Amino acid sequence: MTLEKSKPTIVLVHGAFEDASIWNVVIQRLQRDGYPVIAFGNPLLGVAVDTVFLRSLLDKLEGPIILAAHSYGGAVITQAGDDPKVKGLVYAASIMPAVGEAAANLLDRFPGSTFPTSVEPTNYTLPDGSSSTYLLYQADKFHANTAADVPASVAALMLATQRPMNLGALQEKVTVAAWMTKPSWQIRTLQDLAIPVEEYKFEAERARAHVTEVNSSHAVTVSNPEVVADVIEQAAMA
Repeated sequence: MTLEKSKPTIVLVHGAFEDASIWNVVIQRLQRDGYPVIAFGNPLLGVAVDTVFLRSLLDKLEGPIILAAHSYGGAVITQAGDDPKVKGLVYAASIMPAVGEAAANLLDRFPGSTFPTSVEPTNYTLPDGSSSTYLLYQADKFHANTAADVPASVAALMLATQRPMNLGALQEKVTVAAWMTKPSWQIRTLQDLAIPVEEYKFEAERARAHVTEVNSSHAVTVSNPEVVADVIEQAAMA
């Protein structure tokens, strides 16, 4: 067996208002170091639905898996991470909800999040007559509140390619917390305006996560991709 085949597959899960391109530089580093990598296209429809899609991907993979998430993606890997092939969970500026918690609960537990005042809801009607609400970041708040340490040109590209998030995804409670039985790593972003640092500390302590602090905005996978890749490889080697 070759060294590359002996390494776990790294599955990357992006969060709200973004796509898998947030992992581009992280992917390049992991691939250069011989890791098989898949960047999952998170539907952003709700924890249950998003988890079904992620599980369908995991079912197709063989061998050990490391799940890594950014932001809301942490709820999805928390629920899908009970797959026996998953050996570790990496949370990069990412929520780590417990059973019975929704993302919205984690934003309210401690003061300081700019998220509630930075997004704008839009209501729409589906062909079957039902209605729903999706969220997008307000353009004038995106750079400062989400990616202050990212060059303006890069932040403008992130804003132009942002994807809507179903409001229900914030409100839907997780039913499984894989970090209770799997080792976890947290990349704690100290300049994060989306998720309060105190919330990161609270979540890491109860999960007994390995913590790496970085002086970064919420957009850590873009502003500090080498740090993110380093922690993912620590999880993979563990």
